[in-house]
Amino acid sequence: MAGINRVILVGNLGRDPEVMTFDNGVKKASFSLATTESYKNKEGQRVEQTEWHNIVLWRGLADVAERFLKKGNQIYLEGKIKTRSYEQDGQKKYVTEIFVDNMTMLGKREAGSTEEYQKSQQQTQKVEEPEIEAPEDDLPF
Repeated sequence: MAGINRVILVGNLGRDPEVMTFDNGVKKASFSLATTESYKNKEGQRVEQTEWHNIVLWRGLADVAERFLKKGNQIYLEGKIKTRSYEQDGQKKYVTEIFVDNMTMLGKREAGSTEEYQKSQQQTQKVEEPEIEAPEDDLPF
């Protein structure tokens, strides 16, 4: 049976996105995202627990992040978890990241950026549908 690797997060950016543009023009944006849960403990006191996530966006989403996201912004995102390893000072280290394939900006929008953001969303989500000619047939209906 195949597995499912799907993540949904709503949180706030911990820092401005870092954007890299590669030689072929492809962009990659990365930033940290804080998700906070609150609950009451046995003593009835409210306790907040924050988790930090490493977020990675590619291509069109990276472009949107570069243009519109800032530290503190609230976003909704969907993606998948990926873990990679690297070696530093002779020790193997691991990094777990969320590779995003769907993102929605939440919270209040800054004046003047709403129209520009909507245009960019239309451009990144625009899919050309092929023209299909109706077949000529002799059916009476």
